Amino acid sequence: MAADARDAVSGFLAGLHPAPPPHTTQNLVLLASELVTNALRHAGGVTVLRLRADRRSLEVAVADPSPAYPQDRTPDLTGRTGGFGWPMVQRLARTVAVRSVPDGGKVVSATLSR
Repeated sequence: MAADARDAVSGFLAGLHPAPPPHTTQNLVLLASELVTNALRHAGGVTVLRLRADRRSLEVAVADPSPAYPQDRTPDLTGRTGGFGWPMVQRLARTVAVRSVPDGGKVVSATLSR
């Protein structure tokens, strides 16, 4: 599923004119991959992947069925339990937002400057 998200972002970005700079493209692909991976690992799956662009920004949003908000935790240096993705999302994105949705799940969105 994370590979599908990366492919979706790459296809979305390929249709933008003007194209974002390479580092912005790489960061949006990474953000989408991390948000999808986190939803799969910690929140019961992905219900929606949404991509938006305007003249100033790019946004990726991932909806999942869990009402629990992402939590900071100590990264596991052995690689077994992770803990690196959420801090990376927070560092890469210009803004990160989490909002509850009426069905009991949530949407996590990350925005980059274009």
